[in-house]
Amino acid sequence: MRPMEERGKRKTLTGVVSSDKMDKTVVVMVNRLVLHPVYKKYIRKRTKVKAHDEKNESHIGDKVLLIETRPLSKVKRWRVKKIVERAA
Repeated sequence: MRPMEERGKRKTLTGVVSSDKMDKTVVVMVNRLVLHPVYKKYIRKRTKVKAHDEKNESHIGDKVLLIETRPLSKVKRWRVKKIVERAA
């Protein structure tokens, strides 16, 4: 088995935890800016992703770094790598 670093470049996302009610799962709101193809104006888009949180460490309002992983359930494709900033 190869070490994690050799598996290729995995995608990462940064977002804010919006729900932590599930066991070992958090819902993370990921905001991004997209340039409109015609009007050349930046539009805010947001996506809700479910991420695996093994130790239930992150809570609502925490800023987290997510890393792409194998499918863990029907909708979980991300894992919490680290908590960037705790909620106030």
